[in-house]
Amino acid sequence: MALLRRLVPNVLRLNVLRLTVLLGVAGFAAAQGDARHQEDHGAAMYADELAAIPTADQLRSWHDLLGTEPHVAGTPGDLREIKRIADAFDAMGLETEVREFKAWLPLPVSAEVEIIGAASLGGTEANPRRRGVIRLDLTEKNLLEDPASKHPGLDFGWNAFSGSGEVTAGVVYANYGTIEDFERLRDLGVDVDGKIVIARYGKNYRGFKVKYAQEAGAAGLLMYLDPADYGYQRGETWPKGGWANSTCIQRGSVLVLPYKGDPLTPFREATADAERLDPEHVGFPWIPVQPLGYAAASRILARMTGRPIEDEQWAGGLPLQYRLEGGDALEVRMQVEQSSELRTSANVIGRIKGAVHPEQFVVVGCHHDAWGFGAADPLAGTIVLMETARAVAEAAARGDRPDRTILFAAWGAEEFGIIGSTEWVEGNTDRLREHCVGYINLDMASMGDIFNCSATPVLRRAIQRAVASVPQSSDEQGRQLSETWGNAPGGPSFGDLGGGSDHVGFVCHVGVPAIRLGGAGAQGTAYHSNYDTLAWYRSTIGDDYQPALMVTRACARVVAMLADSTLPPYEWTLVASEVRRHAEAHLAQAREAGLAVDLAGLNEATARLASAADALDRALSKARLEDPKTRAQVQQALLAAERTWLVEEGLTGRPWYRNTYISDDPESGYSASLLPELHAAWRAGNADRFNAVVAGYAGRVDLLSDRLKAIRILVEAR
Repeated sequence: MALLRRLVPNVLRLNVLRLTVLLGVAGFAAAQGDARHQEDHGAAMYADELAAIPTADQLRSWHDLLGTEPHVAGTPGDLREIKRIADAFDAMGLETEVREFKAWLPLPVSAEVEIIGAASLGGTEANPRRRGVIRLDLTEKNLLEDPASKHPGLDFGWNAFSGSGEVTAGVVYANYGTIEDFERLRDLGVDVDGKIVIARYGKNYRGFKVKYAQEAGAAGLLMYLDPADYGYQRGETWPKGGWANSTCIQRGSVLVLPYKGDPLTPFREATADAERLDPEHVGFPWIPVQPLGYAAASRILARMTGRPIEDEQWAGGLPLQYRLEGGDALEVRMQVEQSSELRTSANVIGRIKGAVHPEQFVVVGCHHDAWGFGAADPLAGTIVLMETARAVAEAAARGDRPDRTILFAAWGAEEFGIIGSTEWVEGNTDRLREHCVGYINLDMASMGDIFNCSATPVLRRAIQRAVASVPQSSDEQGRQLSETWGNAPGGPSFGDLGGGSDHVGFVCHVGVPAIRLGGAGAQGTAYHSNYDTLAWYRSTIGDDYQPALMVTRACARVVAMLADSTLPPYEWTLVASEVRRHAEAHLAQAREAGLAVDLAGLNEATARLASAADALDRALSKARLEDPKTRAQVQQALLAAERTWLVEEGLTGRPWYRNTYISDDPESGYSASLLPELHAAWRAGNADRFNAVVAGYAGRVDLLSDRLKAIRILVEAR
């Protein structure tokens, strides 16, 4: 049927397009004029067909199915979740594989946090077990309005990969615990050595808070959600509103390693018989780490008697004087115990084989594991994955298959360090490099009706065409994505892919271009807490599932674009300007740091790339490529060109990261680092290294230009 779509008479095609306009899912090819895009009318029709299938009711049903119980990776609940997804893929008619892996995963055993020795605490009435001691609550309170919060399978608050141990020490407040915050404490003469640091969530990945605390000599770390960032200063708290109440606790991994995936098997898949590192030789955190709600944190902060903060940006939203040090009288005792071992989880892969180029493939993914029920994280994206898979399967059952193979992947153990997807990538490295057209990530995809997208630059224009006419919220309202995104002032706004989710292995390790689709706008957060339940989601995001429907339709159209276009829909015209923009930003930062550097050679190289990309785009717009052999050569050449950014030896000090264009930020974890070798050079304060890296990037950009020129010559010769 993929070929037959291209043979449909124009009159029938017009009727199909008119019908889909009435359905509110008009095709992405309507406004395109050049030959390259006109020959993909079949893909446009396929997109219309897929986008018409999803329903809000079915999305709600997926949520009911997958949000029934807590399912932390490596637990019995996780294994039951895996079976639910596999059974659903089977029922759709997908070729289903449950790919197990064995990863080094911790689970909580016990935790305690106590305030000791503050003069105002009184005696045994405060705590009958020990004079002058207050034990802090480490779990969310049960709510009548949210019966799921009482589920016996829910854990107290914990941070995976915390060090196990007990410590009693004085306290230091470190704001958000960023590298700059710890540098500020040092400049102020605040002694962190041997102290317990308390820091609020936000600004960076929690694992880097631990890393910087350890490097400063801290003996332990407490992290809490401050109401200025997540609680009552943002709005009504749960259950009246969606924001974090005083006992809400953010769980999460604190693992920081120079690679993603299973800590014991870098560069290789964590199969049962894989060669593994000795855990004693892996850089796990060694200090105890414990998350708190802000009610518990305030009991510590209110008893601190050291010097007040001078920078108001360090003040949170609690009604107390924020201070840097606890004073001589205040000590905190914390005890954390976790048990780590090889535990089993699995990736669930559902496959629809391509009709024309089955060796080429697209991957659509979202993880399935959660810290509790996971209604928002990850299931607000997993339900989009499931419904998109159902749409593709239903179309295939009618005999309409895409040109390329589509893999739908529910990844395991993402929350512990992007483990499941990384293991799959490491087990399929050559295949991904040679044949994967793109990856779509859907983690927490439907969290509001404001559509947003992050993407590798070569895919951005194609995405814009694919989703420009998807209804933003509901058919009745008829609001279009173009109102808030496609026709935004200055054109569509794309984010850069940072860290923190399953696209990292695809982009950073094997160079596959990737897309993150989502809907934002949630008025609240239950992130990684026991309140991340269906009740919270339906109260805060909405129970009509229109945001999920919007994102599912967009996903269906983007899947069609990647899987059914005649050629991989790459365009490099934006890449040159993006390289120049990011290089100039690094140059400014380097000069601000006092380095005598310039961009000699790189600006000329980006100008050549812009010219080569424009010439290739014009050539492709005129080409028909009717010869299958030539078309196959062009397809492979396009894939190879996008892999130009890869270096086998990896980035400096980070060999697992092989993409020289982008990585996650090595100082914050969540944000993107563009041209990361330049970032590392100026951060190290090394002008010679910076200039050498500039020359290296110029050579790489020239190599990409040469490859684009070779493709153009191949196209024009036919």
